[in-house]
Amino acid sequence: MKKILSIIALTCVFSVNAQKKKQADGLYCQIETSKGSITLALTFEETPITVANFVSLIEGKNTQVDEKFKGKPFYNGLKFHRVIANFMIQGGCPEGNGTSGPGYKFVDEFHPNLIHNKAGVLSMANSGVGTNGSQFFITHKDTPWLDGKHTVFGHVVSGQEVVDKIAQDDVINSMTIIRKGKAAKKFKAEKVFAAYFSAKEKNDQAQVEKNKVAVEKMNALKEAEKKKQAEIEAQKEKERQAAIEKEFANASTTPSGLKYIVIQEGTGNYPVATSNVKVHYTGMLLNGKIFDSSVQRRNQTIDFGLNQVIPGWTEGVQLMKEGAKYKFLIPSNLAYGERGAGGVIPPNADLIFEIELIKINQ
Repeated sequence: MKKILSIIALTCVFSVNAQKKKQADGLYCQIETSKGSITLALTFEETPITVANFVSLIEGKNTQVDEKFKGKPFYNGLKFHRVIANFMIQGGCPEGNGTSGPGYKFVDEFHPNLIHNKAGVLSMANSGVGTNGSQFFITHKDTPWLDGKHTVFGHVVSGQEVVDKIAQDDVINSMTIIRKGKAAKKFKAEKVFAAYFSAKEKNDQAQVEKNKVAVEKMNALKEAEKKKQAEIEAQKEKERQAAIEKEFANASTTPSGLKYIVIQEGTGNYPVATSNVKVHYTGMLLNGKIFDSSVQRRNQTIDFGLNQVIPGWTEGVQLMKEGAKYKFLIPSNLAYGERGAGGVIPPNADLIFEIELIKINQ
């Protein structure tokens, strides 16, 4: 009981410290929705035109909007008119059906470091090149196919759980801009956007050229990251093979790829695939980390049917006589595969099990 209370107390301390943590300098947007609050950090230095559009619409200071929108907070009362599960939520359409906007369109604004690589990315919705207006979306997950097609101009810093709860036709009650630090306070959105529109054709041409360079850099960075990940995976595979060779250098291997070492021979009968058995076991990752052990749980044995466990267990235990103790290397395809297990066993993990067959129950 004391241990539980100490954990709770520690959690409370972390919570208080998190609340006291100062928000970093930057330009933020607080969205109050019918499902809760979402806070966005806006990339006003990397994508000034897009952020200027968004902020000036929020504050009712955008001078390019149709007359009926002038002087009014644009987004208040609008709906998230398009929500696709495990993809994104989209809002910002005055008509609530995805067909309308503020009365103008403006250029795309790409940056090589701003991509759709995670949940909570804030990006502009459009119907093609240079058709940005007021509609935006926030992602549920990474959506890399949108890179170089939609302008990323921010990300969620708190409230992603609200994003994930938003359903179609949920309402944007209000949006508020928060400025922290000198740079954010100096950024005058309505002036930046008005300056862009004052020479729109010229500015669009210049931005299109910038976008070409940005997309080239974006793709180069992606390729470099892809290469880096491939090298990491190759190193992991090398380490995996080294661990296997070390632990199972003299092991026997079945046609399925299951490897085993006999630690202790048994003297009883062999179980069959439908047998119910009593065992002791210890399960480990290839690095030797134990993720489960009946031996460590007060030496409590477990009983189960061999047709109710992972394939590697079903096959392996049938090789053992009562009283035997074996060490198995179970390939991931005979274990938990791509899904992993319980947040403890990673996807595609090969596993080591030491199993003692104590008794065949039936």
